[in-house]
Amino acid sequence: MPDSMEKLINLHILFFSLVLMTATACQSTNEEEQVEKEVKGFDVPVHPDDKKWPARFGFGNEADRSTIKRLDISIAPDGTGLPAGKGFADQGAVIYKVKCVACHGSKGWEGPFDQLVSDDSSKAKTIGNYWPYATTVFDYIRRAMPYNAPGSLSDEEVYQLTAFLLYANGIVKINEEINAKTLPKIEMPAKKFFVVDDRKGGHEVY
Repeated sequence: MPDSMEKLINLHILFFSLVLMTATACQSTNEEEQVEKEVKGFDVPVHPDDKKWPARFGFGNEADRSTIKRLDISIAPDGTGLPAGKGFADQGAVIYKVKCVACHGSKGWEGPFDQLVSDDSSKAKTIGNYWPYATTVFDYIRRAMPYNAPGSLSDEEVYQLTAFLLYANGIVKINEEINAKTLPKIEMPAKKFFVVDDRKGGHEVY
């Protein structure tokens, strides 16, 4: 191939490369300008290193006392946070049949979901053989159950269901009243298997 022809081909390649680079740069500039226009109304910086962050982003609503109270429902092992109310196992059995059987079985171990009651044929972790605090039963039921309508149970119903599940696991008697004073005093069978994490030299747990 003559040198003149090879030079001409190289010039064509160079020309088209420059055209392609210019088009890409223009597209990138246009995209940045479009992004800047879209976020300008929200007073949000385009670049992460921009120091002009707004004092507020304007998302959501300010939580008032009633909202915080409705969400602040954690129960401590010593019973802190437990509401007024009471329940017995026979009352809880009625509620269990209506709202819990479909997921946990009539006896609490048939499933199809988590096994709640200990039985001889399974090594599943249940309320009776694994949970260290009885107050956790109340906390979890009130917070997350029933599965299709979490938070729909009254405090009385939660106490009743807690009493039934503790009874079904052989922890309390059927006529034993469960309330804010008696529930924290119940000694769970598995508590003795848990130890305080007192390791040193890293992130310490208090």
